[in-house]
Amino acid sequence: MLSMLDTLNDADFERFRKTIYDESGITFSATNRPILDSRIKEILREKKLDSVDDYYKLITSDHEEMKRMLDAVTTNLTRFFRNQPHFDALEKYVIPHVLEEKKKTGDKTVRVWSAGCSTGEEPYTIAMLLKRILPVGYDFQVTASDISLKSLMVGQSGFYADNKVDGIPPDYLSQYFTKSAGGYQVNKEIMSKVKFDYHNLKNDSGMRNLDVIFCRNVMIYFDEPAQLVVLNRFWNSMASHSYLFIGHSESLFGMDTKFEFLKTDWACLYQKNGN
Repeated sequence: MLSMLDTLNDADFERFRKTIYDESGITFSATNRPILDSRIKEILREKKLDSVDDYYKLITSDHEEMKRMLDAVTTNLTRFFRNQPHFDALEKYVIPHVLEEKKKTGDKTVRVWSAGCSTGEEPYTIAMLLKRILPVGYDFQVTASDISLKSLMVGQSGFYADNKVDGIPPDYLSQYFTKSAGGYQVNKEIMSKVKFDYHNLKNDSGMRNLDVIFCRNVMIYFDEPAQLVVLNRFWNSMASHSYLFIGHSESLFGMDTKFEFLKTDWACLYQKNGN
């Protein structure tokens, strides 16, 4: 068995770092090397493998094992209504502007993508908000994607422990959740509006005409070339007048993208204006 003293040596780290980057665009540097180290060690213990080399051979020969490894090394930190000003901007600025555009085309569906949705709190927050604010006659669809299958399964179940629903306003909690033993279940009317999907941001999602994309605190794991690939894919999947939310500590400043910076009274975001 692998002893606790064994960690990834420099050559191992380089191999895993490159493979993870090639497969997902996620970057591990010297700074976050300990995270990768501890997660690989955990996997080796779980799989009762003796060497890092054996595990590397396994992930490079088995696509499902590769997916499981990517799942294990990605970080999933999320909560309902995380960074409230973003949702205020969505409600008070973005959706009114999206509806103005829709009136011109006669399109009655608002399309949102929560990219890097983790365990589903973000897409359900968006769905509850849209359910509440959209005028009669309008519908919406939220696509929620992640590279972590484990996280997607939590989102798909729609069940959250008591401590996970902190931050949900009481009126939302009573209207859109049902209390059950040990937690809360998202109601069917909201669950039916959110479609969970495994997706690697390195690849084209195939989606088009999206009105809003949330991709918050995901691109921090990518280096700039990988970020640009993702941003270009976002651009191509969005409607000609649409909006992008990224993490409040993230910025596209100095990057070669077509997105325009947009400062609202509630939060800063980015917009696509024209094709």
